[in-house]
Amino acid sequence: MSAATVWEIAIKIAARKLEFRGDMEEQLALNDFYPLPITTIHGLWAAKLPRHHADPFDRMLVAQASFESLTLVTADPQLAVYGVPILRA
Repeated sequence: MSAATVWEIAIKIAARKLEFRGDMEEQLALNDFYPLPITTIHGLWAAKLPRHHADPFDRMLVAQASFESLTLVTADPQLAVYGVPILRA
């Protein structure tokens, strides 16, 4: 799981826009989620993306999926324009 996803979830929990009970790190491990750190190259790829989408978290996820040859799990249909493989959530 991308560090960007965990970061965004943590921000939403802190802002009380999302409720989460328990220890997130523990739950990620129990559910076999492996960490995907944000690297310098991910930042550079995200900066080069066309401005089809303004959300910086989503742009980072697209950059990571593209660079790492991963499938992006999302409910946002707008991200398909970037051409990365998408699994609709």
